Amino acid sequence: MTDAPGSLRLPSFYLYYQSPVKIVETPDGGARVWRVAIDTGGWQEKNDLFVEITLGVGGEIFGRTREDFVQEVEAFRAHYLSGEGPIFALYETVRSIEDLADAEGRHLTPREQALIRGIRQRTFVMFEEQLRAVGDPGADPDLASS
Repeated sequence: MTDAPGSLRLPSFYLYYQSPVKIVETPDGGARVWRVAIDTGGWQEKNDLFVEITLGVGGEIFGRTREDFVQEVEAFRAHYLSGEGPIFALYETVRSIEDLADAEGRHLTPREQALIRGIRQRTFVMFEEQLRAVGDPGADPDLASS
């Protein structure tokens, strides 16, 4: 990775048309683009998006911090996926907290926001560990703790 002015710092994180995307450095100094799959929550290699994302061609591309990216990934997964097990139970816990605030016509409290951020960070690691175990090359559970 170079630090020259205008150079791309990797990894970098984006929301591309409401879909989380990360660009990571390859061992040979190149880059790979990974987009969360709407049907599985796993990572799909989408290198064809590199120029559009990095040059900001289009109006639906937003840079994200690592921390916000982890939150976006888990909100995306919780919205589009369903299933059984501890990850989905935690997704339901977050949904219940959000639904209660909505029903009461209020914003989330700082405590609720912190709880949701913590749960999503935890589910990110859990989901990524499962993806890594089945051989998903884009999986990176360490991203949440970096």
